[in-house]
Amino acid sequence: MKTRRRVVVLFLFVVVGTLMTVSEARAAASCHRINAKGVGQDLGGGVTEADIIGGGLLQGTTVGNFVISAGSGTVFTIAGTVVFTTNQATLTVSVAGIFDVATGEFSASGPVTGATGKLAGATGELRLEGIENLSDGSFVEDVTGEICVDLAP
Repeated sequence: MKTRRRVVVLFLFVVVGTLMTVSEARAAASCHRINAKGVGQDLGGGVTEADIIGGGLLQGTTVGNFVISAGSGTVFTIAGTVVFTTNQATLTVSVAGIFDVATGEFSASGPVTGATGKLAGATGELRLEGIENLSDGSFVEDVTGEICVDLAP
């Protein structure tokens, strides 16, 4: 009887310990608000490059690849990917939005679709809003949203 009781107590101890370990692993993932600025250049053909300033996790550079499709008046639909590159990771976001070819204003948002390095496994969504100088292709943008990732080593 004592042996059975010991086995049951030991079993419960192992189960509770395992559950505590699983809970701690999940607790390591955290979400980070993104509120950054971008300064970039439209290179033509739907390709853009930008420096991301004040981006915290996303401080670094971006390369965007966009397709502009049908629209109404001067506002066209855009879709594509933006790859953020930091010194320790990359983060890919698939975005869709609009671009006004008369004013240069743009707005696009979408989910994280890939990540490497320190940001591997990241999830979240980002929004890019800004204005392009239509005479020289330079642009400024706000990058906002939330990225959730386990930053433990």
